[in-house]
Amino acid sequence: MRRLAFPALLAALALVAACSDETAGDGHLPGDGRGARVLVTRVVDGDTVEVDLDGREVDVRLIGIDTPESVAPDQPVECFAEEASAYTEDRLEGRTVRLEFDAERLDRYGRTLAYVWVGDVEEELFNETLVAEGYAVVTTYPPNVLYVDRFIAAQRRAREAGLGLWSACS
Repeated sequence: MRRLAFPALLAALALVAACSDETAGDGHLPGDGRGARVLVTRVVDGDTVEVDLDGREVDVRLIGIDTPESVAPDQPVECFAEEASAYTEDRLEGRTVRLEFDAERLDRYGRTLAYVWVGDVEEELFNETLVAEGYAVVTTYPPNVLYVDRFIAAQRRAREAGLGLWSACS
């Protein structure tokens, strides 16, 4: 078992080094110290967007949540998926947002993992908004759990109020 741990550690270090061009060591993209401000160029689905980072297209998967699938290959469109995608598109596409990271920077598909903050003065955690409005459910993958308590509270309120997918999908 110990023999396998060392190659895994080397692979993890190589992954971190490969990501160093895209992210700073403090858990944020290059920016003002609070995370990079980036332009959302396209919404892939309710919980995945593309952003422009210094002229590069970067896929961003919102941490801690899951919206119904609308673009998964070989799978039917899930209940409330189109509504979740349309909501994210309406709120984010063409807007500048701030990205914040947690413990891990990339998912298994190579997408950047981030919390998306909307607004300049009074910032809104968009991941939480999707849950609070009933467009997403809480789905955590430790160690990325920075805002899990907020998300769980928002989900409880949305479910109790029958918002979004909580009333549309049984």
